[in-house]
Amino acid sequence: MKIGVAGAGAVGGYFGGMLDLAGHEVIYLARGDHLNKMKRSGLDIETPRERLTVKGIFTDEIHLFKDVELVLFCVKSVDTWETAQQLKRILSDSASILIMQNGVDNEEVLKKIFGKGRILSAATYIAASISEPGRVSQSGKPRLAIGSLDENDECKAEFIVDMFNQAGVRAWFSKDILLTKWKKLLWNVTFNPLSAITEATVGEILENPLLKKTARNVAKEACLVARAKSISLEEKLIDEIFQKSERARHHKTSMLQDRIKGKRMEVESLCGYLVKEGERENVETPVLRSLYGILTFMDQQNIQENYISSIER
Repeated sequence: MKIGVAGAGAVGGYFGGMLDLAGHEVIYLARGDHLNKMKRSGLDIETPRERLTVKGIFTDEIHLFKDVELVLFCVKSVDTWETAQQLKRILSDSASILIMQNGVDNEEVLKKIFGKGRILSAATYIAASISEPGRVSQSGKPRLAIGSLDENDECKAEFIVDMFNQAGVRAWFSKDILLTKWKKLLWNVTFNPLSAITEATVGEILENPLLKKTARNVAKEACLVARAKSISLEEKLIDEIFQKSERARHHKTSMLQDRIKGKRMEVESLCGYLVKEGERENVETPVLRSLYGILTFMDQQNIQENYISSIER
């Protein structure tokens, strides 16, 4: 299958790379030093067991996606609309889009642009980072839950599940992929915002009584918003995610990694979405709202500092 990876960062690089190594033709859309290094030396993937090198097609020219059959949509949520509009102009009508992003709001955006019949979605469970340009470092056991937004496309989702399993990535079909992604959102919003603000690892949040209590309050607010939207997130899930997080004590969340690297954080997709949906459903989210305000300010500072640095150079 001919596959395009829109956003060949840690997530896109790893999953695209595994498909590439399994014999699929993969084109990687990236930029900056990461792209330049991959063009010169390929993409290195470091796992707990081995180091792999992928010699694929690495580009910043999206028009090369015109003949792909499947897009792994892995860009940061802040780039969703612009990237989707660019893809809309060049993709064939038969191409499918697999959303591999955090949050639950990107599905609505892409449905408006492509129609729900072409959209599949995945909940990605992976601890990975770009340890240096051209290199993805992955730990743990990556997994994928994949489903469709249209029941008529379930066969297509199951085909892609098989494709990943054959490439050595554990994947399974989710009958209710949006509920699955809401459960992942619950973990993300519990730990990502606090870690980005405090620069704490997951373990440091768990060890600090005040941070842990704040994280639990965030999770409770997220569950209230979900239930107001008829999404069955029960509070017992909160205990489960705290228990499971013990296995990720050294993990630096993706939002913290973005802040450290001076990149835009996914503030809207995680905090902003829940705060605004809470307003629509008359659900109070005071802790989330506070974190949202702080992170929005920090994100704006990041953008301004990067702009000033680019002028000075």
